Order: sequence, then C-alpha cells, then structure tokens
Amino acid sequence: MTVAIIDYGSGNLRSAAKAFERAVAEAGLKQEIVVTADPEIVRKAERIVLPGVGAFADCRRGLMALTGMVEVLEEQVIKGGKPFLGICVGMQLMASTSREHGDHQGLGWIDGEVVPLSPADPSLKVPHMGWNQLQFADGAHPLLAGLSANQHAYFVHSFHYKAADPAHVLSSVDYGGPVTAVVGRANMVGTQFHPEKSQATGLAVITNFLRWVP
Repeated sequence: MTVAIIDYGSGNLRSAAKAFERAVAEAGLKQEIVVTADPEIVRKAERIVLPGVGAFADCRRGLMALTGMVEVLEEQVIKGGKPFLGICVGMQLMASTSREHGDHQGLGWIDGEVVPLSPADPSLKVPHMGWNQLQFADGAHPLLAGLSANQHAYFVHSFHYKAADPAHVLSSVDYGGPVTAVVGRANMVGTQFHPEKSQATGLAVITNFLRWVP
C-alpha cells in the first residue's frame, strides 16, 4: 500500500516524507511512502498527501504544471473517495478562492476562501509563526483521535482558510481571533499547521491519517 506525497515544486518534501516514514515505522504499518510528480503513481496510491509552502498562486501554478495531476486528483479523491491530506498551502488549495495577492481559483473541494490574517490584537505579528494550542470542534474527527485539549502544533502562515460551512472546521487556534487549524469534509482533511514540524502532535495526526478509513 502506497502513500503518495505529491512533488510539484513546493513544500517540505524531505521533512514530510521523513515524518510519514517515522509514523509508519513507529505504528508498525505496512505502507510505503513515495514522493512523486507522476500522476499514474498517484492514481494507484492508497492515500494522497499534498504539501505546500509559499504563495498560493505559485503553488497552484506548480500543481497545474504537472500534466494530468489535477485530473487524477479529481478522479481519485472526489470520485474515488481516497483519503486525502493537504498541508499548509496544500490545505488552502482545497478552498474555492484565495485572496492572496489578487484572486486565485482553488480546487473548490471544501467551499471557502483564503484571506489575510488580521489579528484583533495589534501586538500579534503576521506571519503567525510558532506553536499554538489547538482547539477542537464538537465531535472528534478520526484525524484528531487521541489528542488532548492542550496539544500544540507548529504554524507558519500569513493567510488563513475561512470555510463557508463552520461544520467543516475541525480545529482552530486563537491568534487575535479564531484561525482555522484543520478542515475536513468526507474523505478530505487539511491542516494549516505543519505536522512534520509539530513533534508528537504531528506524528499523532499523521498516524491517524494513515489509519483513517473515511
């Protein structure tokens, strides 16, 4: 069973792959972690991960530049129901629209828009960088199984995901107001934080994703 981490020229691919490999080893799972830009490998994978670091438009451009990749994602994730995890900008790409340096169309998988962070407290700097405490919505999602109320995760971002339906927000953090930390719908989840940089919390989230049966 293969977990495909998509390489489209963006993201902490080495860090992400190592974190997933560690989670597989520590949980005693039988999954192979593959970093790939090949849509055919993604098509055959059991699970799909889309990382992302940088500006939304650049990440979108990189993904669109991989011939056939978006079509395979639509086929396997939307129609096929395979478990999908977006990380940071990979999560934001699931939105309908991003307002980062102009308006840019997203994949439209979870309705919402990506907008600038604007903390109510002027002493809070943008980007939001560092550790923050996760707050959980009612009804624990399998991705967050076993996490306690004092879990912290590592964030680096200047824009955040405003989901159209609050039910799709699985976790948030307080940064001068609520900021979406995790979104989810059906077989799709996304984290604004970097699980590969979030130590025990991140490994728990990755392990939960690897075991998740939507």
